Amino acid sequence: MPRLRSAVLNGYLEVAKSVGLNPYPLMRVSGLDPATFSATAGWIEAKCVVELFELSALQSGCDDFGVRMLGNRGVSNLGPVGLIAREEPDVRSAMGIVLRHMSLHNEAILLDLTESGGLATIQVRPATDMALGRQSTELVVASIFRILSDFLPDGWLPVATCFAHGAPANGEVHARVFGPSIYYDHEIDGIIIATGDLDAPNRLSNPVLRPFAQEYLGLLAPRENSSTAGQVRDLIATLLPTEHCSVTRIAHSLRMDRRTLHRRLAQSGETYSSILDSVRKEHATASIARGDRSFTEISSELGFSELSAFSRWFRQQFGVSPKAWSVDQGEPVPERQQY
Repeated sequence: MPRLRSAVLNGYLEVAKSVGLNPYPLMRVSGLDPATFSATAGWIEAKCVVELFELSALQSGCDDFGVRMLGNRGVSNLGPVGLIAREEPDVRSAMGIVLRHMSLHNEAILLDLTESGGLATIQVRPATDMALGRQSTELVVASIFRILSDFLPDGWLPVATCFAHGAPANGEVHARVFGPSIYYDHEIDGIIIATGDLDAPNRLSNPVLRPFAQEYLGLLAPRENSSTAGQVRDLIATLLPTEHCSVTRIAHSLRMDRRTLHRRLAQSGETYSSILDSVRKEHATASIARGDRSFTEISSELGFSELSAFSRWFRQQFGVSPKAWSVDQGEPVPERQQY
């Protein structure tokens, strides 16, 4: 079962008491030992925390309980992941650390970054075999909002904060936290920001400390793919949805020129194009099987400028159209509205 660090419960006792709850019986009913609060570096089952937050909202009558939990959370609440991210030079690389290594802090959620038309979307999804309640979802989205606020200048606001569920009975707390641009009954849970925000400097960064943070990251999460081909695969998977995936950019990230990169890939029997196709095939089939993306969305996430280009590529790879493949799998892809 997915787990998360007990630091996620920071502030729970105070918020619960502020809305008239006795938190300890609720914790026991949810399967949590109250002693958890004395071990903020430990791991606890995510489903117990989800149940605790939902039960607390129900018992208190506060359907904004998750947002109230935000408190002083920010990048520092992510523990080791936050320590590393805060030293990255710009917001894009800092958020890249958060997105790629969130499982070191919380195994229950997946964070996706996509870019299109000058907008960047950070979407929250539950991990496999995990269901997120309203309160947990709102706390995660609020935490992402606060992390971005830590990196960006004072007064920054997103283009939109989105929730797939309906509006709360009283939206005052949400408006105070997120600002005026909140959308409910949306197709995603997440934050939409200007792409330019990702390229802004990270105001927390200290260039002197970054090498030590990177070394610490290597100890926490050593690369599974240490070969050049494996590193290229990792970078393609990260950059593909961002409209910034190219052999030139990847070569630069690996501190080599394009010719050297092509030569090293050839030594392992690979090419940039073969790895790109492999990553695209894996992502395309997984997205269609999940059934939570339209073909247009999948096309954009795979770096195609037009749906027709994606369809041609898909037919070349699989011998059938995306629609035919989804029907064969029994997972039709919805034609969902765009933001």
